[in-house]
Amino acid sequence: MSEIEPDRHRPEADDEARPLTGEAVAPMRLRPEPPRVTRLSRKVLIALGLLAGAGIGGTLIYALQTRHGGKTNEELYSTDNRTTPDGLAALPKDYAGVPKLGPPLPGDLGRPILSAQNAGQPVPTPGIATPNLGISQEEQRRIQELEAARTARLFASTETRPTNAAVPQPQATVSPQMDLASLGLAPQPATPSAQDRQLAFLNQAPDKRTVSPDRVAAPASANVLQAGAVIAAALITGIRSDLPGQITAQVTENVYDSPTGCILLVPQGTRIIGQYDNGVGFGQRRVLLVWNRLIFPNGRSIVLERQPGADAEGYAGLEDGVDYHWGELFKAAALSTLLSVGAQSGSSSNDSDIIRALRNGASDSINQTGQQIVQRQLNIAPTLTIRAGFPVRVIVTRDLVLEPYGG
Repeated sequence: MSEIEPDRHRPEADDEARPLTGEAVAPMRLRPEPPRVTRLSRKVLIALGLLAGAGIGGTLIYALQTRHGGKTNEELYSTDNRTTPDGLAALPKDYAGVPKLGPPLPGDLGRPILSAQNAGQPVPTPGIATPNLGISQEEQRRIQELEAARTARLFASTETRPTNAAVPQPQATVSPQMDLASLGLAPQPATPSAQDRQLAFLNQAPDKRTVSPDRVAAPASANVLQAGAVIAAALITGIRSDLPGQITAQVTENVYDSPTGCILLVPQGTRIIGQYDNGVGFGQRRVLLVWNRLIFPNGRSIVLERQPGADAEGYAGLEDGVDYHWGELFKAAALSTLLSVGAQSGSSSNDSDIIRALRNGASDSINQTGQQIVQRQLNIAPTLTIRAGFPVRVIVTRDLVLEPYGG
């Protein structure tokens, strides 16, 4: 066994075992042959391109050529026999047919006289009266203007009718401005700007009076509180501008007469009755108030005739607390946003047209509702509040004749 196995693996033994045929063994291939690619002939492609270009060029040249037909097209409708309106047919063909007017004829008889002359009837020329030389030129001019205004016919085309025809009643003409105003289309008057008001203030007519017609007057009484005096007081009742109402204040300092300053006219503790204006605009911070009556501690009273109220520094009105209702506005805006988001949510591209239309309609309605809610909150005026005990002043604008207060 040990002697035979080495001989089996020798190369010489392999060569001796193979037959000598004289042919080489073909190499083994791991993949098949690829399919052959079909290629077009370059000459065939060039020929086809030339034929296509020649065809397109020939068609274009044929289409751009001008066709000369020996037979002209006939008009299906004759344009020579056009119907002329009666109004144009009666007019003269050229300037030679225009009637030549003679000298101006007097009065309303000018048109009948001209018609009679055109008809060949003899018409005597009426004499024109000579103006009265005793009338001045100004009077003649005034008479002529009145006559011209009487005979003038503005904004209406009229023609002379026979004298035996009934005279129609004049109809009232409606001006275009009135017609536009009735339709609500009349132009609105322009709102003057701040610059226009300033120019009007600068260009207004000057006051040329250098001497005042008024003279110095004596006081109406020794017990007078003249204009410009200030009565110090404090509010007893508070103010809230949501609703109109009355206010009451109490004088905090004694007020003496204006000429001498020694006579007590309005003692401390006097009640003042007034009212305030609740018409508040956006951005307003002060409450406007007036005083109507002054009640003394002894029960006597006097009417103040709406004397203006001011604060401790003399500014018109009072300013304390201002509520712009921002919380309500933010709530309305948040509600509008939530409604819009809720309407837009849940949309899909796979929805049908009916569902999409319903969703869009609901979204638009909810959006408009939210906008109206926000707009309504914006239209709410701010609420102005003045606390009780707030200092206030009464500005005297007219002389008040009072009596000395003796307790």
